[in-house]
Amino acid sequence: MKSEDYVRYLTEQFVRYLETPREERKKARLEHKEDRPPIRAQLFGQIPDAIESYAAQIKKKIKKRSH
Repeated sequence: MKSEDYVRYLTEQFVRYLETPREERKKARLEHKEDRPPIRAQLFGQIPDAIESYAAQIKKKIKKRSH
């Protein structure tokens, strides 16, 4: 990409940003924030969910043995 094209792209993005109303930008930011997965999933992927599921299975087995 040529530097002229890049500057043109940045300018277009900046103008588009300035032309959108403030409330609409704020709404889009909040929607994006809500759509993100939890921080633990972003950092560690599926590992925390797997550990949680495994721990639940173990608790279930222990509970059955005590009854």
